[in-house]
Amino acid sequence: MFDILMYLFENYVHSEVELLVDEDELTKELTRAGFHQSEIIKALSWLERLADLQEAGTPYLCNHDQQSFRIYTKAEMEKIDVESRGFLLFLEQIKVLNVETREMVIDRVMEIDEPTLNLDDLKWVILMVLFNAPGHESAYEQMEDLIFEQPDGRLHS
Repeated sequence: MFDILMYLFENYVHSEVELLVDEDELTKELTRAGFHQSEIIKALSWLERLADLQEAGTPYLCNHDQQSFRIYTKAEMEKIDVESRGFLLFLEQIKVLNVETREMVIDRVMEIDEPTLNLDDLKWVILMVLFNAPGHESAYEQMEDLIFEQPDGRLHS
């Protein structure tokens, strides 16, 4: 399923090509690209749920404190390793993620059909969430910079 999400993001969303509106046509194209029907359905459902989250916001965060600390459930800790949780905290500290977008990221990670997710995969999920979150364009650009612009040489002299 994650491979399909990456394929869609790289070939449509990230390349700014208009995403096909017709789900049947998109399913046919993904099948031609070698993906299995059941995984295609899961990936499209994942994207629909992301859109639903972004339209509705996250009402369970009504009285959230922007300085709050996230306590992860056992299932979340099994799927999101220490390095990835640290990266999420870092993104909050530099204001790439806020409480709402962090929760969207965690929600989408937990729905990916993999037992664990590595840091690189998490970064792509974050990009997908931020790309589709209205009003978070600068956060998306910051995240892109963090992923694609690797520093040259040593950081310290």
